[in-house]
Amino acid sequence: MNGPASRTLHLGALARVEGEAAVRLRLQDGRVTAAELRIYEPPRFFEAFLVGRGHSEPPDLTARICGICPVAYQMTACQAIEAACGVAVDGPIAQLRRLLYYGEWIESQSLHIHLLHAPDFLGCADAVELARGNRRAVERGLRIKQAGNAVMELLGGRPIHPVNVRIGGFYRTVSRDELAPLADRLRRARDDALETVSWVAGFDFPEASFDGEFLALHDPGRYAVDSGAPAVLPAPGGEHRVRGFPVDEFEQHVVEKQVPYSTALQSRLDGGRHLTGSLARYALNGRWLHPTAAEAARAAGLGDPSAGDVCRNPYRSILVRAVEVVHALEEALHIIEGYRPPPRPHVDVPARESAGCAATEAPRGLLYHRYALGPDGTVTHARIVPPTSQNQAAIEEDLRRQVQARLARSPTAVGDEELAALCERAVRNHDPCISCSAHFLDLAVERE
Repeated sequence: MNGPASRTLHLGALARVEGEAAVRLRLQDGRVTAAELRIYEPPRFFEAFLVGRGHSEPPDLTARICGICPVAYQMTACQAIEAACGVAVDGPIAQLRRLLYYGEWIESQSLHIHLLHAPDFLGCADAVELARGNRRAVERGLRIKQAGNAVMELLGGRPIHPVNVRIGGFYRTVSRDELAPLADRLRRARDDALETVSWVAGFDFPEASFDGEFLALHDPGRYAVDSGAPAVLPAPGGEHRVRGFPVDEFEQHVVEKQVPYSTALQSRLDGGRHLTGSLARYALNGRWLHPTAAEAARAAGLGDPSAGDVCRNPYRSILVRAVEVVHALEEALHIIEGYRPPPRPHVDVPARESAGCAATEAPRGLLYHRYALGPDGTVTHARIVPPTSQNQAAIEEDLRRQVQARLARSPTAVGDEELAALCERAVRNHDPCISCSAHFLDLAVERE
């Protein structure tokens, strides 16, 4: 039994995140001595499942890791296998792949903005309560999401776990006539997305700042999605120079370790905390946003992306995601306008004994795959590093800082219910995909 000076609070589940996890806080004399993101979802073992499979199978199998971002896993798996086999996919097939990826960005980011994250800023328990007070906003978000789903269904064969993707391209490609109705829908979604940026810009954002390094793909001349090399923006206060490294050196810089309280591995970038995702992409690639998205960012108070302005406030990540939706819609329309069907839906990818890796930008951040193939083309080794496992250390530090700041204002007046709400909100800022990371919220607060 706990006395008044030592209390443990259990909150059964964290609402509005994907997956299962807990947070444990240890408080002593008004200080946060420990903040742990405890991912207890059963490990998925996908890396083990892949061993012994044929080289054509990882795109379909890894898509099942996540129902929200299956395309990210498919595209990264395809590129890693193709790299191992010495094949480069370009031209219209590469454009269709990027269009499919933009569809996922549109649906995933809109889901997070309108149904998962916005209720925090508007004093609502969930999206149902939000819809009662602002039906227009929720319906707008659903229209944008449905437009993204339509892209995935047309190109991928279905909106969840697409079945039309294969190494080398697609089983079937689409005609210009099939894309025309999709373009009309995306134009309407673009208007909705611009309205969403203005709506989100009016939220009340608490003061906060991430003081670690940002990691994202960097492809000069393009807001990187499915191409580029990893790049790092140093923490504030030091040298501002961006450093980069080839994707085949990823595991030398991003090192995973097991922590005793989580089924997910935690990652460190060159020994320190880092953050991947929308804030990192905006910081490293903002100057290459589509002009419409860049103007929306300036009008929303995010500074001038063309001048390299950086946003480090995790609470404002929802605003950056809204800008990214505008960018994805404009780029998708650009691809459709210039599309000419390829002569074949895929290029041949003959197996060989080798190893290859690739990284792409899932909605939640940089996703890395590496595969080794044996003489008969079967997978002998697989490594998958998802964004959420990379962000765990940053989320824990954000939890610690947010709770500590609240305790500093009035340590004796903070109840467990208020702490639980504060922790949930801090975690949701990062839009974790916990099922991906297990390869919230049960909250335990120990007061001593």
